[in-house]
Amino acid sequence: MEIYEFGKHLINDAGAFVRKRMLQDFKIDAKMDPNDLVTDVDHETEAFIYDRILEKYPNHRIIGEEGHGTDINDTEGVLWIVDPIDGTLNFVHQLQNFAISIGVYIDGEPYCGLILDVMNDNLFHAHAGDGAYKNDVRLKPVENTKLAQSLVCLNSNWVIKDEIGAAFTKVVKDARSTRSYGSAALDLANTAQGIVSGALFFRLHPWDYAGGMIILSEAGGVTTNMLGEEIDILKKDSVLAGNPAIHEELQKYFINDETFVSRHRKAHGEK
Repeated sequence: MEIYEFGKHLINDAGAFVRKRMLQDFKIDAKMDPNDLVTDVDHETEAFIYDRILEKYPNHRIIGEEGHGTDINDTEGVLWIVDPIDGTLNFVHQLQNFAISIGVYIDGEPYCGLILDVMNDNLFHAHAGDGAYKNDVRLKPVENTKLAQSLVCLNSNWVIKDEIGAAFTKVVKDARSTRSYGSAALDLANTAQGIVSGALFFRLHPWDYAGGMIILSEAGGVTTNMLGEEIDILKKDSVLAGNPAIHEELQKYFINDETFVSRHRKAHGEK
């Protein structure tokens, strides 16, 4: 439990660092995509987390969105998977609705997940086998729901994409409604606490889902890729997360669409 307790203190300290740092000017850059932004605060927060982990645990390894761990290609030992600011567009445009996300795995097995809703100062956390929590309150197990009576998280950008849009469009039509909070980590946290029943993403990186996947599992939810396959925590993949009933229902929209399956295989490879 020592690593778990250290992680909770670390992510809270990182949140305090971000709240203080964002009061100062910061530089905004684009990555490969002009809508995929990164700021000085992203880099500085990742360095803050990285330095603190290695100071405490020199033998641990870290994968971070902003460049740490690019040479890591196995899950041996203790592995921290870190997103210093998940929802950078929200950070830049709104100064809210973003999170710090950390997933810790030991020899490839889930150890703990941590997601801090930075501006609301709410910490979602879970130690494998011990349940999921929002701050000090244990989350109730997620309730099984049907799509027609459910809210699901879904980015509208996927609906308009060739080859995959038709499957997403059917989900939009059949759901009670859809939501997108602009942060995959917060989408997964909201699924774990039952604010939404499920969350769908055609492409996420490990730092986007590593923490949330553990938290949702400890709340009784299910996470696979959109074809129902196990996710490799070292690779980007699609993500389908939700309570067990809606997960099973949603999966059929995608595995029964041959065009979607083909495009998914091209994007993510065969399992």
